[in-house]
Amino acid sequence: MTDLAPQPTKPRLSLPPLVDLLTDSHGYPRLDHADDRPWLDDPAKNWVVFLPGHGKGNAETADIAVILPELVRALHPRLTPAVAGEAAERAILALTGMMSLPALVFLRGDRLLGSIPRVRDWDDYLQRIGEILEGGAA
Repeated sequence: MTDLAPQPTKPRLSLPPLVDLLTDSHGYPRLDHADDRPWLDDPAKNWVVFLPGHGKGNAETADIAVILPELVRALHPRLTPAVAGEAAERAILALTGMMSLPALVFLRGDRLLGSIPRVRDWDDYLQRIGEILEGGAA
């Protein structure tokens, strides 16, 4: 006999409050819709979009929410930050094919420049972001 009982679904975990501080306190735009793509409006700007991993409950999400403002400050004015809402996150994941979250995704105009999944050492962030931005230079 087979068990026909439905499999329990994993509970969807909420994002850490630090993610909301990025939009509420730092003023980063929240991309709530799948077609929110502000990087298309100014092809000269480098955008970094934080994909927090909606519903995943990854502990690194809070860490990146703390690190992102420091990266933006250290690389000012080279980065324009945004935070992906759930629909925008799914759309960007479809574009990148990336599965490891949380992540920072770098875009300019209609180009995906690169991404950095998970938490990294500070020097690794600076090196990798520099390579991503330089490699995406027109």
